Amino acid sequence: MTTTPAPPAPSPERRLILARRIRWIVAATITYNVIEAVIALSAGTIASSSALIGFGLDSIVEVLSAAAVAWQFAAPDPQKREKKALRLIAYSFFGLAAVVLFDSVRSLAGFAEPEHSGVGIALAAVSLAIMPALSWFERRTGRELGSASAIADSKQTLICSYLSAVLLVGLLLNSLLGWTWADPVAALVIAAFAVREGLEAWRGEACAQPVSQLVSTEEPAGGCGCSH
Repeated sequence: MTTTPAPPAPSPERRLILARRIRWIVAATITYNVIEAVIALSAGTIASSSALIGFGLDSIVEVLSAAAVAWQFAAPDPQKREKKALRLIAYSFFGLAAVVLFDSVRSLAGFAEPEHSGVGIALAAVSLAIMPALSWFERRTGRELGSASAIADSKQTLICSYLSAVLLVGLLLNSLLGWTWADPVAALVIAAFAVREGLEAWRGEACAQPVSQLVSTEEPAGGCGCSH
């Protein structure tokens, strides 16, 4: 396999700018997801919606994930906290999957029947518009900085946009066609995504290397070389 010269590592001044940018992105992500979690959990409880409750729990996981990255970049040397930050992100994913799986199986077994939720539909639509932009900005910054935890967090944000689409479809099928099973099935999809991303975050510590140490013909210039 042929190799290409590794892109130069960011200068110390540039690294400070990138780290500051990540902190701002993380702050915006946390703020939005706190609001999202409160709305989703409240609406989900009122409508007995496993998908909405799962989405709200995912928002909490997003907050924990972003907080882990904020904690990492609050240190003088963020790379020393990279592994612990990734583990925290992974644990939060696994916890989400367990709770959502339990609630969706409970709904499919007939212990709860989801109702129409106009608030949930509006929330899913708004999140579908906002989350991809936040994910792209953090991922781009994390790749330039060579931060595996920032990339893992950006993937979690992107997954949130996918889940917004899943949630929107599930809620619409329930509201328009009366397919009550669509809601817990959407929740199961959310749980499956959470397990997958938890495993990737757990293994992501192997990617926590400075940009200058990574060489790959599959990554564009400036990438961190991670398969994320």
